[in-house]
Amino acid sequence: MSTQARAPIELLANALYLCAGLLLTYALLAWLLALPAFDLRHIDIRGQLKHVDEAQIKLLGSRNIRGNFFTAELDDVRAAFEKLPWVDAARVSRRWPDRLVVELEEHQPLAIWNGRQLVSVSGRVFNALPDRPLPELNGADASAPEVSRTYRAFSARLAPLGMQIRTLSLSPRHAWRLKTDTGLEIALGRQDAEPRLARLAASWTQMVERLGAVPVYADLRYSDGFALRLPTAVATTPAHRVES
Repeated sequence: MSTQARAPIELLANALYLCAGLLLTYALLAWLLALPAFDLRHIDIRGQLKHVDEAQIKLLGSRNIRGNFFTAELDDVRAAFEKLPWVDAARVSRRWPDRLVVELEEHQPLAIWNGRQLVSVSGRVFNALPDRPLPELNGADASAPEVSRTYRAFSARLAPLGMQIRTLSLSPRHAWRLKTDTGLEIALGRQDAEPRLARLAASWTQMVERLGAVPVYADLRYSDGFALRLPTAVATTPAHRVES
């Protein structure tokens, strides 16, 4: 056989040898990775945790962690931990030779959302049971971040008066209404809600002294003042108009 005739055959043979070598290497590597020496034996959980307990972690690990140190899918593990009710975020990494490190961040609850869920300080709605009394926020689901921010802003305005917000609602027409722990209800309307509340807070102490009673209702939906309603036992007229 001539040299020219042998060349294609030699190229084909070399290609077959290369493929066989690659397949053998792959099989050897797969065998090595499956050895018990690389099994995951520890899961280290880190973070300041108050609501995620050891029993939940063990159950989740037994159901969702598959493979060994090299083959475990970290994204799947992270997603499984983030399904826990109180977990806001999870980060998963490998630590040689036989462990996973899972760093968890819990939701920081701000309020009860629409009477059935919780909303965090970052405005994220999640499903969990409150572990302490919380204010109530209400609004469309998409408005949770806005309502959370507004709650904190309004709370800062009322804190110097010794009042805390018990309920804050944003209507479908984007009108604000709140009720404090003193029983005061405030209608703020749709525009300039925070400046209006600031005006009320600035004049509150003097108004109470002048009226001789603490109002139970304040309507701030006026451009030049607000209307107040006194408790029935002390009110001489249905409402008092206060110019700003």
